[in-house]
Amino acid sequence: MVPPDKNHKNDRNGVGIGHKQTRKEEEFEVGRSPSDYKRILIVDDEPDVAMTLKLGLESSNDDDNKKIKFEVYSYTNPVEALSVFKPNFYDLLLVDITMPLMNGFELCEKVLLLDLNIGVCFMTAGEINQGAIRELYPLRTIGGCFIKKPVEIDHLIRQLIAELE
Repeated sequence: MVPPDKNHKNDRNGVGIGHKQTRKEEEFEVGRSPSDYKRILIVDDEPDVAMTLKLGLESSNDDDNKKIKFEVYSYTNPVEALSVFKPNFYDLLLVDITMPLMNGFELCEKVLLLDLNIGVCFMTAGEINQGAIRELYPLRTIGGCFIKKPVEIDHLIRQLIAELE
């Protein structure tokens, strides 16, 4: 359960509605993370999905054989995620396509205006016509990978590592 504090809201299940971090940001320089830790920003409007992905990625850090470890930040509101986004801080945006207020492509376009170097992976439970999406969103948005939900954590980790290398 996420402990309540003055900066973060929690829903009735203890899932962080906003930004939840595993370490204090002040411990890190502003800029890309060290080579062994990669900062992942997850944005998914479903709190259970966001928390499951976050916990799954963080639990993989316990494997000493992994050359890449994850520092994960998750949001359930794309507008809030964008409002606190820090350029040159995150290595990869893992974003759900279908969300209220702002879809994943719209969020990605806005994030790329702030940070062209961030990697992007889109998630969806639906079918994707990548050609049609490229016509609608011609910005570099579609350069990343597409991940079909539900996804096994091991498969997700492989996909993210491929995008980060």
